[in-house]
Amino acid sequence: MSGAAAAALAIVCVALAAFAYLPDLAYRWRRRPQRAAKPPRGRTVADPGEELRAERRAEKLLGEVLGADALEAYRALGFLHCFGADRSGEPAYGYVIYPHKPIVSFSVATGELLNEHCVSFPDRSEPEGGQRLPDADDALAKWLALRADERSLINEANMHLPGRQLDPDHVRRDIARLSEWTSRSPAAAEGNLDGAGGI
Repeated sequence: MSGAAAAALAIVCVALAAFAYLPDLAYRWRRRPQRAAKPPRGRTVADPGEELRAERRAEKLLGEVLGADALEAYRALGFLHCFGADRSGEPAYGYVIYPHKPIVSFSVATGELLNEHCVSFPDRSEPEGGQRLPDADDALAKWLALRADERSLINEANMHLPGRQLDPDHVRRDIARLSEWTSRSPAAAEGNLDGAGGI
């Protein structure tokens, strides 16, 4: 057999073998165990303790801005508050400021819930880490916005009747807890806290 004939025969054998075994090889390739995907370069794997550390830093900032009484109230109650005065200077209405929930306005005299004010302050500092501020930062941002320009914040907020997003009974219980808390602290009674007055 000539060299050319032997080469042609070898090519035909390889082609037939590939035709016979290729489906089996493709099946085995698809069924091979998959390795975990590596994170893209430049991105790190999420640190499970980062959220807790971020919340601790946010609480520390809240304490530095509003004082130790405010931080203690926030940790005990789970929200911030502030009051708005009538013409005589007496607190007429108040706000319960929940993290990542609507701000709820209420009548100080009757405890009646007035409105839910929906506002959000997204975290734009680290887009890859999500846009949700730590809880204490969100509550502090709302408190600062109310104190700086209450009318603008309320006018820009989506306003709803009580009960749209929050359980009114739960909010009333929180207002009762707030009343107990402020009765023990003269600074807290003034608005929030460490001597800060109403809006």
